[in-house]
Amino acid sequence: MSLTDRAIEEIRELIRTGALPPGSKLPPEPVLAVQLGLSRNLAREAVKALAVARVLEVRRGDGTYVTSLQPSVLLEGLGGAVELLQSDSGALRDLIEVRRLLEPVATALAATRISDEQLSEVKGHLDAMRETRDDVALLNVHDAAFHRAVVAATGNETLLTLLESISGRTLRARVLRGFADVRAAGRTLAEHEAIFNALSIRDASLSEAAALLHVSSTEQWLRERLSAGQLRPGEPGNSEPEDGESEDGDPGNGGAAGGCSP
Repeated sequence: MSLTDRAIEEIRELIRTGALPPGSKLPPEPVLAVQLGLSRNLAREAVKALAVARVLEVRRGDGTYVTSLQPSVLLEGLGGAVELLQSDSGALRDLIEVRRLLEPVATALAATRISDEQLSEVKGHLDAMRETRDDVALLNVHDAAFHRAVVAATGNETLLTLLESISGRTLRARVLRGFADVRAAGRTLAEHEAIFNALSIRDASLSEAAALLHVSSTEQWLRERLSAGQLRPGEPGNSEPEDGESEDGDPGNGGAAGGCSP
């Protein structure tokens, strides 16, 4: 273990033991260095590293504080790390596989916990998807909001953060599917309606099955395209189309092809 790693571990231990609880202010750098038995330079480097990891927050002119340590804060960098996998088609397959393992179970849990108000929010996103079915970009926006509302109903912030990080990465593949398959909008609406109907009757098993069918549909499509060499994540030709631009780069047809399931 390097001296910097040791300094990081020393501060993490203070946080773990409650000596530095969430929201607390760290001692001034000279005092912290003495307390840790390290040089000021090492203490400074440790603070910088933990600030990048969102464990600490450096406030100019005020000092350094322990963050809330909530999952949404600590896992914030996960989405960025996932985005770096964009040039690896195998990683994209793995991410969608992870989503298949997590989201159906999350949907089943949501069915047991969702309130009438939360169910109404899910329905609002479903209605918006129906209204925007001919605009692939907007359809995918409302599609993502639909799933976020479902997972949020579990009350599990860690699960929500993990799935949002993964879904952000796979959104481009779903948009591409919308441009490649004109029948996708009808299928994805039917799949979302099945999820909503299962949630409406608070049936956990049915909700899980509906979500599994939905995610598996996207996964199967992606695997087929990757195996056939028709989709290579990270290549310019596979970047997400801009609003108002078709897949081949001509304006005026963007969104005309229908959407895909997220």
